[in-house]
Amino acid sequence: MGYKRVLLKLSGEALMGEQGYGIDPAIVQSIARDVAACVATGTQLAIVVGGGNIFRGLKGSAAGMDRATADYVGMLATVMNAITLQDGLERAGIPTRVQSAISMQEVAEPYIRRKAIRHMEKGRVVIFAAGTGNPFFTTDTTAALRAAEIGADVVFKATKVDGVYDKDPARHPGAVRYDSLTFLEVLSSELEVMERHPDRGV
Repeated sequence: MGYKRVLLKLSGEALMGEQGYGIDPAIVQSIARDVAACVATGTQLAIVVGGGNIFRGLKGSAAGMDRATADYVGMLATVMNAITLQDGLERAGIPTRVQSAISMQEVAEPYIRRKAIRHMEKGRVVIFAAGTGNPFFTTDTTAALRAAEIGADVVFKATKVDGVYDKDPARHPGAVRYDSLTFLEVLSSELEVMERHPDRGV
């Protein structure tokens, strides 16, 4: 790949396939095969997984839930995804560790930066769950934070959308897909490619 250490941001929605909710085992297997191919090249890989296939804090808040409470529920959804993904990766022969920003020692290690780096140096994939452990921060924010902490060379974001559009392509058939964007273009056009907006799917 040309990168020594990679952080992959995997949206929860990417795990549900065409089901519309939950986790599609076939998608998990497909991801496991791709991760195995990446790790086989010697690339150190960490994954931040979202929880939107199960629960999205922002939607819960919009429906009347306390925002902090809704975000904590969303964090728990990411742990469910992380454990499921770990199982899929280990069945594909990839040693994997889940580190959670919320303490739940029976199913995951606590997030410890040095330990995460050591796992990757030993060829293990590390899955970061429960976001930052704080409400009001998305898993996209977590991806940027963890990437900086572990010294990742690059961040890749994998979602169910095949690129960046000027508006949600699922709701706007005429949405325009961008081939490339500068950081300033993203900001000036308010594309929100990392932080999801409740009314726009970009």
